[in-house]
Order: sequence, then C-alpha cells, then structure tokens
Amino acid sequence: MAELGKKYCVYCLAEVSPLRFRCTECQDIELCPECFSAGAEIGHHRRYHGYQLVDGGRFTLWGPEAEGGWTSREEQLLLDAIEQFGFGNWEDMAAHVGASRTPQEVMEHYVSMYIHGNLGKACIPDTIPNRVTDHTCPSGGPLSPSLTTPLPPLDISVAEQQQLGYMPLRDDYEIEYDQDAETLISGLSVNYDDDDVEIELKRAHVDMYVRKLKERQRRKNIARDYNLVPAFLGKDRKEKEKTPKRKITKEEKELRLKLRPLYQFMSCKEFDDLFENMHKEKMLRAKIRELQRYRRNGITKMEESAEYEAARHKRERRKENKSLASSKRGKEDGRDGEFAAIENLPGFELLSDREKVLCSSLSLSPARYVTVKTIIIKDHLQKRQGIPSKSRLPSYLDKVLKKRILNFLTESGWISRDAS
Repeated sequence: MAELGKKYCVYCLAEVSPLRFRCTECQDIELCPECFSAGAEIGHHRRYHGYQLVDGGRFTLWGPEAEGGWTSREEQLLLDAIEQFGFGNWEDMAAHVGASRTPQEVMEHYVSMYIHGNLGKACIPDTIPNRVTDHTCPSGGPLSPSLTTPLPPLDISVAEQQQLGYMPLRDDYEIEYDQDAETLISGLSVNYDDDDVEIELKRAHVDMYVRKLKERQRRKNIARDYNLVPAFLGKDRKEKEKTPKRKITKEEKELRLKLRPLYQFMSCKEFDDLFENMHKEKMLRAKIRELQRYRRNGITKMEESAEYEAARHKRERRKENKSLASSKRGKEDGRDGEFAAIENLPGFELLSDREKVLCSSLSLSPARYVTVKTIIIKDHLQKRQGIPSKSRLPSYLDKVLKKRILNFLTESGWISRDAS
C-alpha cells in the first residue's frame, strides 16, 4: 500500500513524491526536476506545454545534507515573514513559520543561508555604493572621539573650584580665554534666500569661531600638561617638599635654557624625564669609565676594586706627606731664601711648592714655565682625542729643559707616561 502512494517520473522512472512537475495539457504526465530542466518529451508531451509544480511538503531547497532539514514550505514562509516583519524580529518570524522552529533557529538559518551563503554572496555586492562615511573614527576625523571626548575634571576641592571659577562637570571656567568668542556665531542664521557672498561670510565667521575654540582648548591642555593649576594653588610646593629631587648642576641649567623653545612640543613630565634620563646616561658613562680603568689595572672583580681604591688613597697620602716633609726639611736647612731669585717675578703665586723648586733649579721664570706647561698639556689632550697637533715650543726651551719638565709633569700626573 505504501508503494501505491509513491509517484514516479514517466521519463526516467525516478521517485518524484517530494517534488514533481505536472503537465497541464497532457494527462498523467509528471516529470522529475532533472528531466523537466533537460526538456524531456514523451508521447504527445512537449517541452513548451504548461506545467504545475506539485510539492509534497518534504522537498528541501539546500539538499538533504543542509542543517536543520528546512522544507520548501518553511523556506517560503520564512521569506514571507522577513518581508512582512522585517529583519531582526525573529520571534514574530518564528511564529509565522510554525511552532516547530525557534527564533534562534530562524535567525541562524537565515543568516547562514541567505546572507553568508552562496545566495547572499551572489546578491550582496562587496562594496555598497553611496555608503555614509563614518566621521567618528578614532583616526582623527572631524568628530573623532579623541577630539570630542572631554578631559577628566581637575582633582581640586570645592573651595578651590570656587576660587578658580571652575565647573568640573563641563570642564569649563566661568571666564574662558576670549570670553566673547561666541558673539561671532550667536547672531548667525541660515536663510534660503542668502546669496553666495552672505554664505561665504557666515562660513568665515564659523571658521573664526572654531579657531578660537581650538586656541582655548590648547591653553587648557598646556595648563594640564605643565601642572599650572596646582602651581597657582601652591600644591606643587608641598609636593616638592615631600619628594626631594636631585640637585641640578650648572651645566644642566644652561642646557635647560638652551632647550626652552622645545617646551611647546613636550609636556612637563616628558621634559623632566628627558633630563632625568640624560643624568642617568652621564652617571652610567662615568661608571663605565671607572670600570674600564679597573680593567686596565688588572682588576676583574668588584671585591678587588675596594682594595685597589684603598691602596691608591694610601699612595696619594704618602706622596703628599713626602712633599710636605721635603718642604719642611728645606725650610729647616735654611733654604728659605732659595726662591729669592724668582719670588718677585710675575706668575710666582700661581706655582705650587714643587713647581717653585723646579723653576728655581732650572733658573726658569714662572711666566715661561706656565707657558711651556700649557703648550705641553694642550698637545697631550689633542693627541688623546686623535687630533693631529704640531708642538710649537718656545725657542728658549732646549732639550734638557724640555725633558725635565716632561718628567716633572708625568710624575705629578698632568700627562701620562706614554705621551712623555
């Protein structure tokens, strides 16, 4: 009996119970979709005859492997519902399709098949023409949130707000910069009978007003970046007293004055961080030079550096004690008058005790010794920096005097031994 209820294609004898095409001019002619699309003809039936679609209610548009098993009748009801209720009203659409479908199933089926499926790809273009431009983009558009979002209010008390005339909820002051800027646009109105000159004049007024607003906001940003409001209220002094800062050297003060034109491009914190990092760099360079000096002296561990520094200080004190003892011994031996020949000459007061002894022993005037010493030290520094230099010593300096002066400067630590 079940076999009697089935329908078969008269051309290929395939079962056509779910969906078949019935000829309206020939009797008992029913074709399957494949034969109908191929234009099959049998007996008196011709391909141009009228036809009627007969759906058994179990035919699926997307094939038997499609998810959910939606029949053609449900698909038709779904399309009717989307046209009647509109996209997004999934509850009403589910009620229209039938009780067997939930709103979630209706939404997932429509989005997957009619939007993201092959049908949606064929019907929906990749680039939609006449699309409205989004001016609220975060990349700096006219209505970008970075430009329209107000800054957080200042962290000040109610009494201080009243003192400044500050309104925290609006981030405004009772008296703003260029207080009368709004008068430029307060009387403007757009009329349909305005000519081109009047329209351009009104645009110019609006442009002037926008420039004034930008300047007003720029001044507010500067006051925030450089903490001018706390400085006006005296809060920064209390904070400075709580947090002790390092002492600023004279060279750093001069550098700050030279870099003052850059203040407009950096905030106060960025500028302080710049000099703080420069100070750290200077300290690190000094530490690196100290470690390199330790390495040149054969020290490879920090524990050895402490012993080295202690021994170096002992040597320096020993040298100072020897020089003091020799000067005292000279005075005791009645050599107080040994500088009588040069003590009245210019430059005598610039010499140390050892230099006085040297000049007296060489019969060299203090002024000439200072000149020779300056030339030798200058040549030594240029050679260390890799700058070629020609030594131009005075003509009165012979080889013996030059050698003794070089040995003296080397022993005193003015120049290194390799340079001598």
